[in-house]
Amino acid sequence: MKKLSKAYLAIMMIFLYAPIFVLIVFSFNTTKSHSVMSGFTFDWYVKLFHNELIMHSLLNTFIVATAASVLSTVLGTAAAVGINNMKKLPKTLTLQGTNIPIVNPEIVTGVSLMLLFVFFSARMHFEFGFVTLIIAHITIDVPYVILNIMPRFRQMDPNLYEAAQDLGCGPAKAFFKAVLPQIMPGVLSGFLMSFTISLDDFVVSYFTSGATSQTLPITIYSMTRRKISPEINALSTIIFLAVVVVLVSKNIIERRAAVKGGIKG
Repeated sequence: MKKLSKAYLAIMMIFLYAPIFVLIVFSFNTTKSHSVMSGFTFDWYVKLFHNELIMHSLLNTFIVATAASVLSTVLGTAAAVGINNMKKLPKTLTLQGTNIPIVNPEIVTGVSLMLLFVFFSARMHFEFGFVTLIIAHITIDVPYVILNIMPRFRQMDPNLYEAAQDLGCGPAKAFFKAVLPQIMPGVLSGFLMSFTISLDDFVVSYFTSGATSQTLPITIYSMTRRKISPEINALSTIIFLAVVVVLVSKNIIERRAAVKGGIKG
């Protein structure tokens, strides 16, 4: 039974990662072939970084991902603090409400946000661009920040905030000195998850971006509609490695926090 489970796990891992492995291998191919490996070269990576359209889209992506993840972390942390101080029934209902954007299909979120921005643009005379894109990404990022922070409150001593105030701290100082360090691993995890989601989001970005604020996933989609270039393989490889680094960092932070919590306990 144990051998069967290991074989099943191996098959699943191959099924999940074989396409990515093939993409990475052919990003170093000397020709444009996607079936025959003719040689090894870094030319497609060099051409990638000389492609103005891709570099512009990459810059847009990092601007949007950074702005959205920072703002989402601040808003999500404040929301988590407020939710934690609620009574049981309102707290449960609010948490269920914040989980809806996570399970809601992205196509529904993207279209609804687009219609909302169209409604306001007709009355406030603004155009689709970085503002609409960042607001849209904040909408999908905040629930993930809350989801990462709330377990930290459940692990924390509920009397810690009041104890800090009894020792002479004001409300703000008590939060920053006593509460924030306890929930910081959740805050960092929420930030990294928000950044990852914003980095590779396509559906919501497609409906809420403007002509001058297109992100990398939208540019890649436009390029693949014509013909798949090895530059896309190189770009996808870089994105995959970046996401892996972010996820590994997130897991390291969570593991260290768990170990630290275990030692304290």
